[in-house]
Amino acid sequence: MTDFILRGGEVIDGTGRARFRADVAIAGDRIAVVGEVSKTSGAHEIDVSGLVVAPGFIDVHTHDDRALFAAPEMAAKASQGVTTVVTGNCGISLAPLSPEGRPPPPLDLIGETSADYFPRFADYLDALDKTPAAINAACLVGHSTLRVGAMAGDFDRPASADEIAAMQQNLQEALDAGAVGMSTGLFYAPAFHAPPAEIEALAKLLRPAGALYTTHMRDEAEHVLDSLDESFAAGRTAGVPVVISHHKTAGVANFGRTAETLPKIKAAMQGQEIGLDAYPYIASSTVLRSQRIEDSLKVLITWSKAKPEMAGRELADIAREWGVGLAAAAERLQPAGAIYWMMDEADVQRVLAFEHTMIGSDGLPHDIHPHPRLWGTFPRVLGHYCREVGLFDLETAVRKMTGLSAARFGLKGRGVIAEGAYADIAVFDPATVIDRATFAEPTRPADGIAYVFVNGRPVWGEGKPSRNRPGRALRRQHLQAAA
Repeated sequence: MTDFILRGGEVIDGTGRARFRADVAIAGDRIAVVGEVSKTSGAHEIDVSGLVVAPGFIDVHTHDDRALFAAPEMAAKASQGVTTVVTGNCGISLAPLSPEGRPPPPLDLIGETSADYFPRFADYLDALDKTPAAINAACLVGHSTLRVGAMAGDFDRPASADEIAAMQQNLQEALDAGAVGMSTGLFYAPAFHAPPAEIEALAKLLRPAGALYTTHMRDEAEHVLDSLDESFAAGRTAGVPVVISHHKTAGVANFGRTAETLPKIKAAMQGQEIGLDAYPYIASSTVLRSQRIEDSLKVLITWSKAKPEMAGRELADIAREWGVGLAAAAERLQPAGAIYWMMDEADVQRVLAFEHTMIGSDGLPHDIHPHPRLWGTFPRVLGHYCREVGLFDLETAVRKMTGLSAARFGLKGRGVIAEGAYADIAVFDPATVIDRATFAEPTRPADGIAYVFVNGRPVWGEGKPSRNRPGRALRRQHLQAAA
């Protein structure tokens, strides 16, 4: 029995090959037919003439760990055509950890209280099973989370042998539960003083599990080349694939340096498995840090616990109003988050166009005034960089969001339009798809996303979410068993 027939669309299947005209039939949670489909009794038929039928987009870099519970309709992502998110990036995950009170930054970006966290990774995945969201989640375990749990607040040093052993035990539990890999956020205070040997001692557990290593590198600015070398070495020593998170060369002094980093990454790919992701904006977003202020052209406050009314305002305006310098104003706002204009457009385009780059939003769903990438990343790639700028063709754009990402993260049966694949599908208008979220109005849904299906059930259509919650926690063992 067929449940849905998407009739008359142009299929872009996620592999990079040329589009073709075909009907797509959905039965249960799978794609049953890609081709000509005769009328089937009882099926819901949808005319998608003039639209593109693509695999659902895979957001490989998210901080949606708690959003999956707090906003289970996941409108910020479903409205973009996203059907799967990868959580636990930049070294921060909601498990395994039982913090006392508010955890240190940047963990507080995803969970502010002890009630937000889970003592075991299995508990987190089980909670996703019990209260599913509209979209799927593949989950990384964060090194900073492991460190905070093992080091009792004393992070300005390498971990001891006993502390590393405790982290290894928790990492192994997470891998056994289904984590797809481990992430690091070596730029941030809880992990900055972790030496390469500490990372390698943990990463060696990934290979037997068939898991991968993703990293927000120690430095994306002056020492970006050294940080790339450190990241590559961790992967080589552990014998595991490496993903460079949100690749950029940050700060005005480093504008143009992706002309150095991308050839270095490509050369390293000849000897080991390396991937990378990027978001399509010249501004980044994270916790408010004085170092980032110095490297940025402009800073916008996204949230502040001390002065919540300042969310959405520029730091320079706040400082002038208070009659203080930028650093003093930032200190008065803490704890807080910010958007930093610190990248060059030519670098952004160079990274996006690099054939191995996946797309990830890096959106922060709990910010009061979030970066527009939370709601706009994927339509911005399709509409602005593909259609308007002409950076690549549509087949390439879709592959960067689907087939390439599924292959890198081992998401078997997803990221493609093919008979037998999971029915994670995004239907969009190639002539009108575009992001509408802006820095002034960051939560505006995109235009041109017509229908979104997850595991065969509609989750977005007619400009609004459905009530369906068919998302699944994609455990690594299940993915490998499906290979």
